[in-house]
Amino acid sequence: MTRVTPGHLRQMKERGEKIAMLTAYDYPTARMIDEAGVPTILVGDTLGMVVLGYDSTIPVRLEDVIRHTAAVARGAKRALIIADLPFMTYRVSVEDGLRNAARLVQEGGAHAVKLEGGRSVVELVRRLVDAGIPVVGHLGYTPQSTLQVGGARVQGRAREAAATMLADARALEEAGAFALVLELVPTPLAALISRRLAIPTIGIGAGPECDGQVQVISDILGLYPDFLPRHARRYAQVADTIKAVASEYLRDVQQGAFPTAANSADMDPSLLEGLVPDGEP
Repeated sequence: MTRVTPGHLRQMKERGEKIAMLTAYDYPTARMIDEAGVPTILVGDTLGMVVLGYDSTIPVRLEDVIRHTAAVARGAKRALIIADLPFMTYRVSVEDGLRNAARLVQEGGAHAVKLEGGRSVVELVRRLVDAGIPVVGHLGYTPQSTLQVGGARVQGRAREAAATMLADARALEEAGAFALVLELVPTPLAALISRRLAIPTIGIGAGPECDGQVQVISDILGLYPDFLPRHARRYAQVADTIKAVASEYLRDVQQGAFPTAANSADMDPSLLEGLVPDGEP
């Protein structure tokens, strides 16, 4: 089985073949996504919200991403695994970024890392690529900057902001990034950036003209029925199924319907004779 590489994604763009990416945070989910044929898996810092229950990605630690990436790496045998560098693990210095990215690769088993930012992270991107670590960029709404921008909002609507984002995208490509995530970017701007870059763009809330799309697995599975981002599509209502199964199991246990003899191990009762003195319960 051939592992998907950054080069394969570049070839997919050249052929006009759309790229599908999904997030995963554990072994069974990664295994199922991989067996379905999805070529790229992102271990996103969204795990802070959809797995760990935080309000944002800010509290996610490097150790969290390493642990979840390692689980995903054990489950996915073909997909290219990309891991997020969490908040402030690469902004203090280039050396910090190199060290922490190396841990995601060495300890987590990631094949590439993703980081947020434009020209401010170009030197780190260049150094990572020189060190042999493939990099995915991330522009538009950058969740690690949520405290500054005031939540999830479309970015790049004004002409000056659009020009800045295009320049950032070109700079990331020139520094060696092999792909670029565009999050909450107006469709015309995302389309322009996609046309101007030789590397593939992966959209999330950036319209259909990106070279690929990424979705958070819990969104498309319907694990949180009370929350669905505008840019997501719910393909199932798994939360309803899980609750129904849990309720049925609860009822069976309470009524003595589970376990049955078929679920239990048997033995010769005579082997228990004499183990407890007469008169004891």
